[in-house]
Amino acid sequence: MYRILVINPGSSSTKIAVFEDERKVCENRIYHDLGKLKNFKRVMDQEPLRRNAIERFLENNNYRIEDFDAIAARGGILEPVPGGTYVVDDHMLDYLLNHSPVDHVSNLAAVIGYRLGRPHGIPCFVVDPVSVDEMCDEARFSGIPEIERKSYSHALNIKAVARKVAEEMGRSLEEVNMVVAHLGSGISVSALKNGRMIDVNNANDEGPFSVERTGELPVGDVVKTAYSGTYSAEDLKREFTRSGGLISYLGTGDLKKAMNMMESSEKARLIVEAMAYQIAKEIGGMCAVLGKKPDAIVITGGMAQERRFVDMIVDYVRRFGKVKVIPGDMEMEALALGVLRVLRGEEKARYFQRVMR
Repeated sequence: MYRILVINPGSSSTKIAVFEDERKVCENRIYHDLGKLKNFKRVMDQEPLRRNAIERFLENNNYRIEDFDAIAARGGILEPVPGGTYVVDDHMLDYLLNHSPVDHVSNLAAVIGYRLGRPHGIPCFVVDPVSVDEMCDEARFSGIPEIERKSYSHALNIKAVARKVAEEMGRSLEEVNMVVAHLGSGISVSALKNGRMIDVNNANDEGPFSVERTGELPVGDVVKTAYSGTYSAEDLKREFTRSGGLISYLGTGDLKKAMNMMESSEKARLIVEAMAYQIAKEIGGMCAVLGKKPDAIVITGGMAQERRFVDMIVDYVRRFGKVKVIPGDMEMEALALGVLRVLRGEEKARYFQRVMR
């Protein structure tokens, strides 16, 4: 039996779980004081606070770090890497601390896990990080040589639900072709060909609008807005990734509330239907690049819990293939199972190598 500690930080909380083989023994979400978090200049500066909170949780539940065979941490924004389970070492740590292009909360997990485990000889791993890049060559072109499309997505959950659906079919991940749409605060829609994510929209600035992100925007109007003198670059980026989508149109980032608003507001109905329309359009595009009918179209993520909204999407895409809905996410399970496969020798761990430029 292998015991695995799973760490998954969010913007204002840290999820932690203990697995014994495939079985989740316990799970908790540690909420952090927003006032304290705002005092940190960089997200990475929060590391001691979050690590101490995890240590207290373990102590309160009668666990020691030495009780674990491994630590599974959410993967941060590394340089592009193939999917898989990666050893967290000094090389990865240095990149996350000093070279990651985005000061993102996901970068914290590996640093916390490494610093918890190393003094006790407990290995730490990340699984299918945000920067998983398996895109085909054609998918990389943006339209101008100076800008290349980047693969930043909800790869962890996308791969996990694709693996789950493949297993239900009695097949391996490498034997299936799917389109997976992760619908959360950001939206990632990916085409998986023989298990590889050959195309995916960058969840921050491409694809459909979501509850808080604008998705893809008309470039001419973006330029006009950027040079209007109204916004700083930082303010504009925040507007696009934290204050766009449903929030900008309806004043709420809660899909359930927006769905309820539809009952009395034609405007709300049209906006929610427009979001479903855009998601369906992205799914259709990913079906096209597979070159064949997908074995399944999978809809997952937090928004997939709102069945009325999912039905709007399914009405558009059902003709492209069988639709499977997996509400919520499998991130904690995916982290534990990725590490478990390595511990059992079913999968070989990878090592992150920075490409020097």
